Amino acid sequence: MRIAVVHGFGAPGGEDEAVLDQVAALTRAGHEVRLVSVNGRGRGPLAALRAFGPDVVHVHNVYPAFGRAWVTEWTGPVVATLRHAPHRGSRFAALQFPWAARGGPRQDPLLRRADRLVVLSEASRDACARAGLPRERLDVVPDFVPTVAEPDAAGAAEAAGAGDAWVCVEPLAPGRGALDLLRRWPAGERLDMVGAGPLEGWCRATAPASVRLCGAVGRGELRRALPGYRGIALPGRGARGAVPLVYAEALAAGLPVLAFEGAGASAVPRAVRSEGTGTVTTLDAHLPDALDVAAKIFPTLREHCRAVYAKRYGEAVWTERTECLYASLVA
Repeated sequence: MRIAVVHGFGAPGGEDEAVLDQVAALTRAGHEVRLVSVNGRGRGPLAALRAFGPDVVHVHNVYPAFGRAWVTEWTGPVVATLRHAPHRGSRFAALQFPWAARGGPRQDPLLRRADRLVVLSEASRDACARAGLPRERLDVVPDFVPTVAEPDAAGAAEAAGAGDAWVCVEPLAPGRGALDLLRRWPAGERLDMVGAGPLEGWCRATAPASVRLCGAVGRGELRRALPGYRGIALPGRGARGAVPLVYAEALAAGLPVLAFEGAGASAVPRAVRSEGTGTVTTLDAHLPDALDVAAKIFPTLREHCRAVYAKRYGEAVWTERTECLYASLVA
């Protein structure tokens, strides 16, 4: 199958990495894939699409690179991935969903034109349906992450040294939950905080001595380190309907998740409960008790987390779902 993937790089979170992973997966599956992309604003992708002649076009982030008007001129099958469910308080979601304040989805060319709309979770599907998108056009296909390779001897020794520590992977930015977590983190518990952002100074001033601020860490380095931690704490308050890629990365590493629910929480607590991949608490709860419970349960969940990853977030299952979706449109 000939597949064109349209994406404007510079998207928030791990979206750029997810798109590149998906292009590589489809190529490995034997498809002819063309990535039509641009960094920043560019001309519409119609010329490149017409030159390639794909069987299906899959659109990811097009703001601000391409805009949306071009899609009305394309006559072939179109799939669009919606990573940010529409809700109040998210600036980027408002940019991805300009129709939210202007009469509903029928005002958006891409959402009106797309044959199928991919969302990353059931929570996202519910939010989009409430916003007016037809549920029958919404397909839940979570992002995948590549399989975590078994660590070599040096990597295993390095991971073993972090065995009594927790890890949190979160931007140090307003509204994301990292600072709130550090304000409540018990002084006797080791935590590696992975992430960077404008609140780094506040985080350093707030964190107890048992917390190590690691800054931004490359994806490969992070993936090698994750298996050696006791568990991962995800206080994220990002896109409400989305499960962040780091959740799937943790499961691939066999790392159970301590999720936090409350105002503005992401879809992680719902996923943890439905998939049995950890425990859920709130930032207002007594955190030492929550950590004690997690420390007792998490060693028994590692193999289960890997199994959930393989069943729901692995490359093979993503490729099969996506091929079935494309085939239904091409047929």
